[in-house]
This record gives sequence, structure tokens and C-alpha cells, in this order.
Amino acid sequence: MKKLMIMFLAVGLLGLSACTDAQRSSFGALGEQAHVVCYSAELVIYDGYSTGKVISPTNSDGYLFKDKKTNKLVEVSGNCVITYG
Repeated sequence: MKKLMIMFLAVGLLGLSACTDAQRSSFGALGEQAHVVCYSAELVIYDGYSTGKVISPTNSDGYLFKDKKTNKLVEVSGNCVITYG
């Protein structure tokens, strides 16, 4: 059992070592709030915080998250800057 756990840990560490620093940071951001700012030209059209990780659904040009202030699901699209931490 101990050998199996050591082997599992070693394979996991090798897998993480193949990730880029951005991928490792993305894993670390799970559950962490994000600051989301979206623009239309130079005008800010959304500025708020998520309660957790912001996702970009497949086949979508937008982002989906729960707004910290309103506690509602928000979907934004456009030029957005998403910052964690």
C-alpha cells in the first residue's frame, strides 16, 4: 500500500511538473475570488468581484461567475480583464 501511494504521488508530481506556471496558478485559484473588469472600447461596463473561479464555457465568447455583491449568476462578454489574488 505504501509503495502504491509513493508511486501515485510521484506520477502526480511528474504531471504537475509538465504544467506551465499559468496552469499551476489556475489550479491554485480554484475557490478564490477574482476581480473582473470588462470594457466596451475605453468605457468600463462591468467592475466587480466573483465569489469563486470565473469560467469560460465551451463555445462561448464570455465568462460566467457568481457576483460577490449581488450573489447572482453573471455572464459577461467582451474585453474583460480577470485578476485573481
